[in-house]
Amino acid sequence: MNKIWIIIKREYVTRVRNKTFLLSTFLFPLLMFALIFGGAFIGANGTEQRKIAVNDQSGLYRNNFKDGSSVAFGYPDAVTRDNYKDKGFEGILIVYSADQQKADSVRLYTEKQLGLSTDEAIKNQIQKINENRLLMERGVTRNTLDSIKQLSESKDALNYRSYQVRGAEVKEDNKKLAIVIGYISGFIIYIVLFIYGAAVMRGVMEEKTNRIAEVMVSSVKPFQLMLGKIIGIAAVGLTQLFLWIILIFILSSLSSLFISPEVLEEAQKMNESMPSMASNNTMALSFLEGKTVLFNSVNWALVIPCFIFYFLFGYLFYASLFAAVGSVVNEDPQEAQSLMLPITLPIVLGIFIMINAVQNPGGSLAFWGSVIPFTSPIVMMSRIPFGVPWWQLGISMISLIIGFLFTTWLSAKIYRTGILLYGKKVTLKEMAKWAFRKA
Repeated sequence: MNKIWIIIKREYVTRVRNKTFLLSTFLFPLLMFALIFGGAFIGANGTEQRKIAVNDQSGLYRNNFKDGSSVAFGYPDAVTRDNYKDKGFEGILIVYSADQQKADSVRLYTEKQLGLSTDEAIKNQIQKINENRLLMERGVTRNTLDSIKQLSESKDALNYRSYQVRGAEVKEDNKKLAIVIGYISGFIIYIVLFIYGAAVMRGVMEEKTNRIAEVMVSSVKPFQLMLGKIIGIAAVGLTQLFLWIILIFILSSLSSLFISPEVLEEAQKMNESMPSMASNNTMALSFLEGKTVLFNSVNWALVIPCFIFYFLFGYLFYASLFAAVGSVVNEDPQEAQSLMLPITLPIVLGIFIMINAVQNPGGSLAFWGSVIPFTSPIVMMSRIPFGVPWWQLGISMISLIIGFLFTTWLSAKIYRTGILLYGKKVTLKEMAKWAFRKA
């Protein structure tokens, strides 16, 4: 045990003192917040208002279009496709009508593409004008329409809340915040599996190619060497995780100093006016809006311990596999890439299942993805903020622990053979033979 501790200490101290560790520790939270707040800022300020001339041959749309953040309308006299640019417009919207009583078609002509936001804004306004016109043709007056719209948009008209009921417990639901936490948790674990799993593999490869492993194996058993390296790098990952949590909390507390409520309000308006583009900023806006109810709507007593568990055991599960690959690779990087493929594919698959799980956390795909050890660290963390039955959480944790013990056992058998093997290109078939060969 003392020898394993020495290896753990060496791996931990060497990596924590590395400049790459310090840079990634401080840059990752800054990058994450730049993406979150940058999405809201771009949503509020990233769209340029376009001037569109309207030539309405039917007379049904004239003066009914309303200016928005992405488009402004004008009604100049005698405007055509040939002269709209001379009149200072970037496009012309022509409402064609054969009898000047109904609109046959509506066409937008521009010299250059004005972007999807402008197109969506125009289509939404045409739909709204048509809806109002049809209601008025059936006897609904303009005053009635305006009063109905005003009443429907009031807070009292739509007093909607969503609650989650578990036995006697009734808790208000916040799906936006749950999606944000699920995405962030899943992506952090995804990044950790790749970064620190690859770090284990590179460390083993360097020791093997430099013949350091030969010296170390003469003093410790191969299994002790592999276990010490895996646990040492896991300690580095946990250290970085706790530093990230502290930095993110500090940045979140200071966020109100450099982003105004007006920016968030304008970004939200843009999301509403562009339904097809709303998903781009949903995560950022949900995070920012959810700050006021952050500690009330999320069961942090469950989320944080589960995150640490899946962070740690997900890493341990994959780190042993990466260590086994590193022990059989010589100096050819292409050889390492080919052997890594079966390990990295389940991690990538976990991300795709996670995207489905946050939209349908109770679905069968989300359930099996959160139970199978190869994908459970990513998928289960995306489901936990929504609420997961205890029996599913228990099955997921037990299967991950069993999977970790099994992969460590297999990897140790591959490691003890591969770490001292030089000059031979090893295939997956040979690694399987080593893993299941009797001692």
